[in-house]
Amino acid sequence: MLRNRMFFVLSLLVLASMILTACGGTPTAAPVATEAPVATEAPVATEAPADAPASFTTPHPVLGDLKVRQALAYCTNKIDLVKGAYNNSLSDEQAAGLVMNTFIPTAHWAYAGDANITIYSYDVEKGKALLDEAGWTLQEGADFRTNANGDELAIKFTTTSAAFRQTWAAIWESQMADCGIRVVRLHAPSGWWFGDTTGLARRDFELGAFAWVGQADPGGQTLYACDQIPTPENGWAGQNSMGWCNQLASDNIKKANNTLIKDERIAAYTIVQQEFTKDVPSIPLFNRTDTFASAADLTGFAPTPGESYYMYNIGTWEKAGADTIVIGYTQEPASLYTLVESGFSAVAADYLLAPAFTTSLNYDFQAVYIKQLPTLENGGTLNNDVEVKEGDKAMDASGNPVTIAAGMQVINSAGETVEFPAGGTVTMKQLVSTFEVVDGLKWQDGEPVVAADFELSKSISCDPESGATTFITCDKTADTTFTDSGYTQTWIPGVQDPLYFIPVWGIYPSHQVLADGRTLKDVPAKEWTTLPEIAEKPLSYGPYILTEWVKGQSMTFEANPNWVFGAPKTPKIVISMITAESAEALLLQGEVDILDSTTLVGLPETLAAAAAEGKIKTFINPSATWEHIDIALFVR
Repeated sequence: MLRNRMFFVLSLLVLASMILTACGGTPTAAPVATEAPVATEAPVATEAPADAPASFTTPHPVLGDLKVRQALAYCTNKIDLVKGAYNNSLSDEQAAGLVMNTFIPTAHWAYAGDANITIYSYDVEKGKALLDEAGWTLQEGADFRTNANGDELAIKFTTTSAAFRQTWAAIWESQMADCGIRVVRLHAPSGWWFGDTTGLARRDFELGAFAWVGQADPGGQTLYACDQIPTPENGWAGQNSMGWCNQLASDNIKKANNTLIKDERIAAYTIVQQEFTKDVPSIPLFNRTDTFASAADLTGFAPTPGESYYMYNIGTWEKAGADTIVIGYTQEPASLYTLVESGFSAVAADYLLAPAFTTSLNYDFQAVYIKQLPTLENGGTLNNDVEVKEGDKAMDASGNPVTIAAGMQVINSAGETVEFPAGGTVTMKQLVSTFEVVDGLKWQDGEPVVAADFELSKSISCDPESGATTFITCDKTADTTFTDSGYTQTWIPGVQDPLYFIPVWGIYPSHQVLADGRTLKDVPAKEWTTLPEIAEKPLSYGPYILTEWVKGQSMTFEANPNWVFGAPKTPKIVISMITAESAEALLLQGEVDILDSTTLVGLPETLAAAAAEGKIKTFINPSATWEHIDIALFVR
């Protein structure tokens, strides 16, 4: 239920100006145009790992060629995409400030710098030349390129049906056509695209566009490490759906997430970005702004930069004389089981029932459902020196959880990389953090949160049959001891996770009796994805209870009488399923009270005029979201 850090960090991406949530500050300078090298041999990215399983080891017949991927990047006019997406309301300079060159925004502390990466400036002629070299030529009178066999250069492009994405996708289709590439667009329902057994989760795409919601830290391991490539053989674990395995990048994304020293993180992230831009497994496009509009008399609604989910304080929302607030959504969640459902609508709706234990307002972390962030400074976390011997589980110097053997490289407690001696020991650092929830935390039925609830969260999150997309946290855990007030997390020696103070396990109601008579703690993990009590009507510890879900129409939430922070100011919240075309009119007519950034792309003139007249309120913030196009490097 709780979107713990296992879920969030999967988003990797860092904070952003517009597109991520972590950095802070929208970029203002246009990127420097830097010529990218042309590869003369197969890149690392198109070579399957030596120990790869049978599936997804065949390079994509078109996209497996680096020159084609580079051509896609050169033929992409990101500034025009941004301007088109925002209805041409931005100047060239403003649009350029939102352009992304890597998976980290240009204003972020972890950005490698223009001079240290390959930047693909818009250059149609260079893109065409690369396609010619790759054997895709444009015959006289033809609109699209073909190869020596007469096959047309046509690539399927999958994304959601959101109006925002349909707008910029149509522009990108035209840009590709200018280079002789036919893009076949498929605008799929978000429930399929982000489903746990369909779309991205099963690598069912050639080119796929979506957005990552970043956090107050870059993260990235679940997206770019070689061991995070989902396959049938590993139960589809990991989010590296591109299939990108560049060992240098993989090693360094792990290093970046396993040190408390910022300079070491910057150096590691720089290497990852260098390899990322060299191999082009994905085309970063642009940061987004988050635009919201609300009824003029709605108070408490305060979308804040750095916090991914604007309902973080929904218990304080209030509308004069009204007992109900209506939020308009254009994308209905398929399930509220957010361990596997990563679509924004699913997480947002579930947030009313199972809010995160912390927030990240203004790119800093705050404790909400825990008593404090357990830091080294306040004593909530200890970084002990421990003796590690052969056979123990620990992190190697590359950031991999391993069983220690003689000859391995590890980092000792002094921060030195050493070779593990045969028959000897090495003193290493071990983080131990204690998380205590606030007093009085209860479920909606009045039952208090107990140790078994935390334990169930860990058990399900670490069960290979749960549908979880990553098990990194599980693999790095040495031990967890649970109490009714929380838990103590002990990492394996060598883990130096920079976000050690953020809770890693959430809570599930272990006591809940299901319709079939079983208790939730006794239900096998493989059944959870289809369990109604989890997917459609989970038990709440948040400010609201889900009382009705009429598919295709609305979700109704009523105040939780056992919410730890007292009664929310508004007794009822309704999420109404609307169309993008009707959204503005519904707000202006008072039929909905909030339109969020999944519906609004920039500020339409009608809403700007209404705001000027005091009829509504509008909010435009740097976003926690960034658009990109992932590239399938391998086929089944």
